[in-house]
Amino acid sequence: MADQSVLVETVVNNGICSINESRSINQPTVNQEDMADCEEIDIICIEELTKEGINVSDIQKLKSAGIYTVRAVQMTTRRNMCKIKGLSEAKVEKIKEIANSLMGDGFITASDYADMRALVIRITTGSKEFDKLLGGGIQSMSITEAFGEFRTGKTQLAHTLCVTSQLPIEMGGGNGKAAYIDTEGTFRPDRIQAIAERFNLDSNVVLDNIIYARAHNSEQQMDLLIQVVSKFAEEPGTYKLLVIDSIIAQFRTDYSGRGELSERQQKLNIMLARLSRMSEEFNIAIQSDPGAGLTFVPDPKKPVGGNVIAHASTTRLSLRKGRGGQRIVKIYDSPDMPESEAVYEISVGGVTDCSE
Repeated sequence: MADQSVLVETVVNNGICSINESRSINQPTVNQEDMADCEEIDIICIEELTKEGINVSDIQKLKSAGIYTVRAVQMTTRRNMCKIKGLSEAKVEKIKEIANSLMGDGFITASDYADMRALVIRITTGSKEFDKLLGGGIQSMSITEAFGEFRTGKTQLAHTLCVTSQLPIEMGGGNGKAAYIDTEGTFRPDRIQAIAERFNLDSNVVLDNIIYARAHNSEQQMDLLIQVVSKFAEEPGTYKLLVIDSIIAQFRTDYSGRGELSERQQKLNIMLARLSRMSEEFNIAIQSDPGAGLTFVPDPKKPVGGNVIAHASTTRLSLRKGRGGQRIVKIYDSPDMPESEAVYEISVGGVTDCSE
């Protein structure tokens, strides 16, 4: 597989397409009982601002900038909102005041935050040892970065997660859909089908539950993020996983040399900040939603992307080759898991435990 970096933080429509023409969703399907808890968290659509006196035309301007919820208004600085064409400082201030009144802008108790963290889901990697290392799997409400040399399973991990995110919660899944932004042309539907068969899932339905887009440059990659946010907002609580494989490939191509390094890092920082907000916005901090973002990078000893990616990623995983077909994953950085290692393999059915 390509030796780069994937970000794992959801039809032909402006670049995003579903993998399968079929629209029937029979298996796996989102369990309404599992969704009940998500309904306790408020995702307030941006259209609610019209009830507070904001014009529909201004709502469309906010959407054009990727702001689809009231919480997103809170997360966006006044400075950036003033850059949206047609929004004056006075109008931005009014929108901000309304958003703060609807969502609250002060402190909460640690107990309240613990209740929010209880909504975090963990999506199985397909390997029990790998999951144990992560405390149960890839977490929502965060960005997980995986880096390593070629053939260590970065892209295979991304494919496996696209399937396991659709498993029921009790089976270590997310009981939802996945979104995949491919910057290197390494996504393979046939791999998804093979992994789905391993988990006894209908491969056609699994494919239909994945939306896919190919990014050919860094600007298109940024545009696709705005589009995928609109999908998340249209179907709140449905998407559990966003994969970007790889996060930095197009930036390294579009910005070359030391003279453009600063601009590249600034653009990359904007993208990562948006991804971080998305992971919290859609339980991503509020709903058991598509929160697990996966990022993959190339150097096995030191991840690329500098401090920008280092500070944005919640959990960083170092992947390397082991004996024979074995692969080794190590916790490189994590706020809640100790530094440790686990061994796994890449099989026809994706990431799995070693057979030896």
